Amino acid sequence: MTAGPRHVIVNPPKDLKKPRGKKCFFVKFFGTEDHAWIKVEQLKPYHAHKEEMIKINKGKRFQQAVDAVEEFLRRAKGKDQTSSHTSADDKNRRNSSEERSRPNSGDEKRKLSLSEGKVKKNMGEGKKRVTSGSTERGSKCLKRAQEQSPRKRGRPPKDEKDLTIPESSTVKGMMAGPMAAFKWQPTASEETGSTSIQAADSTAVNGSITPTDKKIGFLGLGLMGSGIVSNLLKMGHTVTVWNRTAEKLVLGPSGVLQGIRPGKCYVDMSTVDADTVTELAQVIVSRGGRFLEAPVSGNQQLSNDGMLVILAAGDRGLYEDCSSCFQAMGKTSFFLGEVGNAAKMMLIVNMVQGSFMATIAEGLTLAQVTGQSQQTLLDILNQGQLASIFLDQKCQNILQGNFKPDFYLKYIQKDLRLAIALGDAVNHPTPMAAAANEVYKRAKALDQSDNDMSAVYRAYIH
Repeated sequence: MTAGPRHVIVNPPKDLKKPRGKKCFFVKFFGTEDHAWIKVEQLKPYHAHKEEMIKINKGKRFQQAVDAVEEFLRRAKGKDQTSSHTSADDKNRRNSSEERSRPNSGDEKRKLSLSEGKVKKNMGEGKKRVTSGSTERGSKCLKRAQEQSPRKRGRPPKDEKDLTIPESSTVKGMMAGPMAAFKWQPTASEETGSTSIQAADSTAVNGSITPTDKKIGFLGLGLMGSGIVSNLLKMGHTVTVWNRTAEKLVLGPSGVLQGIRPGKCYVDMSTVDADTVTELAQVIVSRGGRFLEAPVSGNQQLSNDGMLVILAAGDRGLYEDCSSCFQAMGKTSFFLGEVGNAAKMMLIVNMVQGSFMATIAEGLTLAQVTGQSQQTLLDILNQGQLASIFLDQKCQNILQGNFKPDFYLKYIQKDLRLAIALGDAVNHPTPMAAAANEVYKRAKALDQSDNDMSAVYRAYIH
């Protein structure tokens, strides 16, 4: 975990041991209220690195954390100004009193003690803190039943001291002063052993969202699914999760289809071809159920940040019923009409993305073999009309040799294949997609299927 300009150093609970062999501090993150041990070299002063980190991190969650920090600082600044004005007024009153009649030394001592006593009392009050919530990240059991936190949008309580990292202080010096006054509070107990989940905090981080009272069953906790479920829970939805083979869950014994009856709804968020999703919709509707296809455009990071784009088609009423869910997991959603339209649009979107990724890899390898700097090429692209987060991230993956999956290569190749078939069905040429598809197939032959799509680069260098 990389610490950015959204955290404060706090005192860990007594029963939490510090990792061995690491010089690190216990850190609380704004917005999410998470806590973690962070290495010293990953801690950065807020003001010195604020703009830099904001440019790098475009996610909604990160921006909300920054907003929480700013709100925290504004409140702290207001307290400092009030305290300063009060001290100045007290000093003026004392000076005026001394000019009129100078008291004896005993009176001076009593007045000073009284003033100090008030300051100490206020400092003690500043140490009070409400219990903050915590988020448990898991892939199999996501049961969470915690006390509702009074915090909203990551804003700190009024009595909280300024615990942000100062610009000119060393990490060692940060533990003195107001940070030492921070009391880490134990969170509510979390039940385990069941896959039925009820998020306690219904305050929407993505905005004012009233969660649906319907029970949600979510199938699949992969790269995208885990982030989607996490955001549903944060928005207050009740979710039951299953992480098994999709075919067995839907078509197998005691599967989803056998449980479909009037009043039940099925939302398919996978990326498949239009024929497949149409057949599934017919089966669901024939059993009295309601059907909506809703594939998502994005990657793992966007899923975690609640910034996906949802493409929906099918039952319009069900689409509206899912509005709180879509707001929780995405930044926007589109209703595209009858079943099959969302599948077609999703394949076209991924066809463009996959072809672009192959072109990026081709350009970087051409730069290398002609003696040009790949980094300079990236810098030029980032300053031009092609500049985008996607371009920068994928190029950085290639330059760093980091192909940890954010969008599996095997899945983008599958979508290219389906998009080509879609073109064939309407006699529309897709030569660019076909060429890109061949490059991805070569990358798969080089054992890159389970790497990120940017690993298509390796098809050009082998």
